[in-house]
Amino acid sequence: MRALTLAAAVAALALAGCGRLPHSAPAQVRARGELRVVTLNLPTCYYLGAQGTEGLEFELAQRFAQQLGVRLTIYPVANERTMQAELAAGRADIAAASLSDSADWSRAGVPAAPYANIPQLVVYLRSGTRPRETLQLESARLAVRAGSPQERILQKLKSTVAPTLNWVETAPSSADPVDDVESGGADYAITDAREFSFAHHLYPNVLVGFELAEERPVRWMVRRDAPQLLVEVNAFFRTLQSSGELAQLVVDSSGDNRRFEYEESREFQSHVGDRLPQYRNWFEQAAARTGIDWRLLAAIGYQESKWDPRATSGVGAAGVMMLTADTAQALGLKDRHDPEQSIFAGARYLAQVRAMIPSRIPEPDRTWLTIAAYNVGFGHLEDARILTQADGQDPDSWSQVRDHLPLLAQERWYTRVKRGYARGWEPVQFVDRIQRFLTLLEWQPGEPAPAPRVTAQRSAPPAAAPARPAAGALPGS
Repeated sequence: MRALTLAAAVAALALAGCGRLPHSAPAQVRARGELRVVTLNLPTCYYLGAQGTEGLEFELAQRFAQQLGVRLTIYPVANERTMQAELAAGRADIAAASLSDSADWSRAGVPAAPYANIPQLVVYLRSGTRPRETLQLESARLAVRAGSPQERILQKLKSTVAPTLNWVETAPSSADPVDDVESGGADYAITDAREFSFAHHLYPNVLVGFELAEERPVRWMVRRDAPQLLVEVNAFFRTLQSSGELAQLVVDSSGDNRRFEYEESREFQSHVGDRLPQYRNWFEQAAARTGIDWRLLAAIGYQESKWDPRATSGVGAAGVMMLTADTAQALGLKDRHDPEQSIFAGARYLAQVRAMIPSRIPEPDRTWLTIAAYNVGFGHLEDARILTQADGQDPDSWSQVRDHLPLLAQERWYTRVKRGYARGWEPVQFVDRIQRFLTLLEWQPGEPAPAPRVTAQRSAPPAAAPARPAAGALPGS
């Protein structure tokens, strides 16, 4: 009888302990004042942008940490296996990297409810035959990343509707399967729609054939001893979904952006007449203080906001020059929506970036390198210049650096440079648009004729892919 009583007491204590455990994890997080999130350095997750950290998982984790009332510590690791080890060891509270549930993850943590379902795309080469249905894949050379969620989807298709389906596995450490299609090594590839929103800038000859019927649910993983934290994570995503904020964050963090079109130049001319006169004096005063052509400042301001002081972006930038809160604070800017303050602060920031570009670099290359660094960040520009030099080309030439900037979005290259992933095509497009807006401003009726200026043209592609870059900075940079 005494033994039964003792056993009951032990069981009661165990149950009481289990009852306290669900409340311990959020309390521990709040007590330490820090939420620890492990992620991957990928365009869909986390990367260093021109004015700070960007990526959908970073934005989500930042909002969740704010809801908990703690600071966020988010750090990237090499791969999912390392993420699983961090979570299993309790060094991270959450793993966040557009994850899909799997047996490997079940041993490391507990899956939260899916916060999005990502379409799975079948892509093909523009010059090839467009696929329109799953059965067409059975007789084709199909590329997929080994061990990926996409491969698990193909395995399911093979066991249900396409028994003769086969594919070539692209090793996890090599190029994206989309690259196999671009190079002719495969007829088709399976890729996430979000990933392709970035990849299509790198592979313009690869198009979407159709979407597979099955979408991929993505979610966070929570450490196993934190069930109450899991409850709070799920409640957080339900609130984001019901408010519509989650859908907007997903759109804002995609790799799609608008191209410069003829109609946009017509809109620009309209704004030259009805908006620019309100701000021109401030652009000219800022130019006098910084030594930067007012028309270049105005071109940047138009590209950033269309000279709209109320403009905001999905990553928190605001005002005529679209500065983030952190950049504005560093520049002493109190009100980002005040056009005068924004213009003067943006000019100071551009001057600071320009001062970091080696003075030996002649014009106009120094200006275009400055504008690229303003957009993507000086560190990422330096990474691109290192790749350019390693390829035997001139790191001081904008036309040659611009050919290497997009490599910063390819895993085989951004894993070899100091700052990691960047949307390398964006500074190229940014500079192209600034050049166009600047030319339109220079040739406005009544304006003095501009001095002769060489506009950078796209150089011929390198004869071979860049070699592995040597470590260290460029000489004189």
